[in-house]
This record gives sequence, structure tokens and C-alpha cells, in this order.
Amino acid sequence: MDAHLQGIRTPLLTLTLLFATAVGLVGCEAHSEEAAAAPPPPAVDVAQVESDAVTLWDGFTGRIAAPESVDLRPRVSGYIDEVAFEEGELVKQGDLLFQIDPRPYEAHVDAAKAQLARAQSQLSLAGSEAERARHLMESRAISREEFDQRQATLNEARASVAAARAELDSAQLDLEYTHIRSPIDGRVSRAMVTRGNLATSDQTLLTRVVSVDPLYVYFEGDEETALEALNRLDAGSNPQVRVRLAGEADYAHDAVVDFIDNQLDASTGTLQYRAVMANPDGRFRPGQFARVSMPVSRLEHALMVDQKAVLTDQDRRYVYVVGDDDTVSRRNIEPGRRSGELLVVENGLEAGDRVVVNGLQKILMPGMQVHPEQVAMRPAQRESQRVARAQ
Repeated sequence: MDAHLQGIRTPLLTLTLLFATAVGLVGCEAHSEEAAAAPPPPAVDVAQVESDAVTLWDGFTGRIAAPESVDLRPRVSGYIDEVAFEEGELVKQGDLLFQIDPRPYEAHVDAAKAQLARAQSQLSLAGSEAERARHLMESRAISREEFDQRQATLNEARASVAAARAELDSAQLDLEYTHIRSPIDGRVSRAMVTRGNLATSDQTLLTRVVSVDPLYVYFEGDEETALEALNRLDAGSNPQVRVRLAGEADYAHDAVVDFIDNQLDASTGTLQYRAVMANPDGRFRPGQFARVSMPVSRLEHALMVDQKAVLTDQDRRYVYVVGDDDTVSRRNIEPGRRSGELLVVENGLEAGDRVVVNGLQKILMPGMQVHPEQVAMRPAQRESQRVARAQ
């Protein structure tokens, strides 16, 4: 009986050992496969926080205005004979814009010339009689009273000549006013009155001319910005500003602040500025809206990061910083104004910190390990590096 049991136990023991060995081998293979399947740390681009002296700019909404604007009205009344310009074109000072029928004023000039000639003839006669009276007075051939009368007649003739000459000048001036010319260089509007219509002196609006080069850009800033601008003017340098018009992506136009108002608007707490902007080709029009970027302060040691590295969590801003052990940690920051391609960080970072600027979507949680690749902080420099590596 014992031999029989012993015969049974030996195969069972052998099977048990084989099963345990198989399970062990399967466990080792699974562990090896798990170890082989563990992914490497994700690669991210990191850049060191820059510290540099920067000038901070702020943006304002402005409107373009013409330094000179003229509502053109006739100085004499008459019917319009000719509209001598193309509506909306650029004109020069002295260019003919409208022609009023000159014939009535030409007649006035002719009449004034005749009146002057008559007065000059009477003056000549009065002068001769006064000279004759002087000789007769010396020989006592006429009385003193008659001599005085002839002198008075001479003086009246002189006055008549002066009045006739003034009348002629006035008539010639009215005739000149029938040629209505542009008083300034600029762009002309449409013709409000067309040919054949009556234009009344000093009343009828004919057209409007506005200057186009240079142009003014008016904008308003808050009290803090106003104080900084005033300090710059007191230092003897007018702030240089940049202007961006509707439809433009960049602040491509330079301008100079030449005027700051003498008081703040009590209702809005703002101060008005005016910048002068060149417009040599007449491309921009008065009345256009514009965005103005003006320097408001200067920092000698500003910490800056790429805007793309800054993430938002409700009302907080943060970045991912890579430590010496290549693990990432979340760092809350206090952002300031932009400076070109970068964002000024007022609190939360230190110079030399390595901030993740690309590959943020690969970071699943703080504390995970990454494979950092050092790049430049400024996007333009990173692009240059990428092109260089590709070549």
C-alpha cells in the first residue's frame, strides 16, 4: 500500500514542480515586457529666463486727423461756370477748383477803370488851376478866398483819384475771387455745388480740402501714463510712438508725440496726446481709427519669457520650470506688459530658470520627468536655430 501511494505521489510532485516553473517563467517574461514597454521621458524645448533692460510699451486707441481742414466757400456770389477738379484727388495750393462766371465782375473792373481815369483827369485840371491861382496870387490878381477854393478843389480831386483807385482794386479782387483755388496742399472732397448753380458769397459750401502730409494722431492715456509722458517731455525728448491702422498686423508706422494737453479730462481721468505721422503718398485718411503703441516705462533688469510658455488656470498664470533633475514643477507667476516677442514677469521667476516653451501638451502632471532640449527664448531666434539644424 505504501509503495502504491509512493508511486502516485512521485508523478504529482513532478507535475507541481513543472507548473511552478512555468508560472515563474511566465511572470519573468511579463515583467521583462513591462520593463521594455516603459516609454522614455517626453522631449520638450526649454529656454532660460532672460534678464535685460527693456522699454515697456502700452497700447491706446486713437483717431487720425488732418492738421489743416478748409471748408471752401465763395467770397463773391455768382453762377458756377466750371468744376475744375476730380473729386477725391490730391491738389496743390493754388490749384483751380471752381470758376464763377466772371463777366459781371469784369464789367465792374472796366467801370472802375473808367472812374479812375475820370478822377485822374479832374485831378490834372484841378492841379493846373491851382498852379495858375498860385501865380495870380503872387501878383495879387485874385483874392485869397479864390486861391483857397482852387486848393480845396485840388485836394478833392486827389481824394477822388484815391477813392477810384481803391474801387478798382476792390473790383479786381472780386474778379480774382471768381477763380476759387485750393488754399492748402491736400485731398479735395466731392463738389457740393455743380455747374450752373448759384453760389452765395460766404454761405454756399463748395467742397472741403484736408491736408494729408503729415497727419495728426490723437489718443488718450490714463493718469499714470500721463505722468510718465510728462516726465519724458520734461527730460527734453518727445516720445517716439508706433502706429497700426485697421487691417494691419504690425505697428509699422513711426510717429512723434508733439503735444500733450494741459489738463486731464475730469470725467474720464485721461489726458489727450497728439502724435505727428508722415503720410507722403496720401494713403491714410483723416478720420481713420488707429492703434498707438507708446513707451510708458523702462526697466533695467526685467525678467522675460515667451508668451506661449504661460498657461492659465482660472485667474492664475503659471509656467512649467525644469529642475536640475529634469523634472517639471509648476510655478505661478505675475505677468506684466509685453516687450516685443516676450512677456515681462514681475514675480515668480528668477534669472536662469529653465522654462518649458514647447511641448507643454506632453506634460501630464507636475513632478514628471522630461528630456529637455535647450533652445532660445525668443521665437525668432528659435526659428533661426531650427532652420540651421535642418540645413
